[in-house]
Amino acid sequence: MARPLRIEYDGAVYHITSRGNQKKLIYKDDQDRQSFLDILQQVNFRYNWICHAYCLMNNHYHLVIETPDGNLSKGMRQLNGVYTQAFNRRHKRVGHIFQGRYKAILIQKESHLLEVCRYVALNPVRARISEKPEQWKWSSYLGTAEKKKAHPCLVPDWILYQFGKMRMRAQRNYREFVYEGIGGKKLWNEVRGQSLLGEDDFIESLIGYIKGYEEIEEIPREQRFLSRPHLREVFNVKVLSDKKKRSCVMH
Repeated sequence: MARPLRIEYDGAVYHITSRGNQKKLIYKDDQDRQSFLDILQQVNFRYNWICHAYCLMNNHYHLVIETPDGNLSKGMRQLNGVYTQAFNRRHKRVGHIFQGRYKAILIQKESHLLEVCRYVALNPVRARISEKPEQWKWSSYLGTAEKKKAHPCLVPDWILYQFGKMRMRAQRNYREFVYEGIGGKKLWNEVRGQSLLGEDDFIESLIGYIKGYEEIEEIPREQRFLSRPHLREVFNVKVLSDKKKRSCVMH
């Protein structure tokens, strides 16, 4: 199994997903979902994590996590490991419930965090299990957008502050922002090497971290060599479409 690129540093922000083994359910009922959020709260406290958003689906979850102490891997081992034990104990089973390693995309906070949190809030709508984000109670949307008390694992303060200093006004603006994203652009088209989401200067700032992984063959090639420029950048040329390539005449 390929080993994913993990860049960790103080203050890093990630979009994290983990899926059920063989696409099976990781939550069989609301009690399982509540248990997962309670464990996430414990992990947040132990590892000083900040959870900006979450969405618990049926066979996978989405988290948006900030790590002030640069400890994503340690916290994820605890989160998935403890939840697996609790799930197996409750349902009298053994074995894995998650499919391989979790996926984590490193996010530039200033330019992309709001967009990623909107993506997470709209996941039930895209999956057609609810018509509106507020109809799915197992996401952070209600705890961010409404007066409803949020689960203690969630810290929506940074998100709301981007929409105003008065909480009620900020919540209203946030709701409008989320609804504007329905049917919007495909965010993940901007992800680089399946692991980074941000502007050019953000990617450049990470080159030192990426170079340290170039010799680890277990990491996918497109992630190991993110720090190397594409040929079109080196030669400053536009890439032709396949149709135009076929119409070119070689001299």
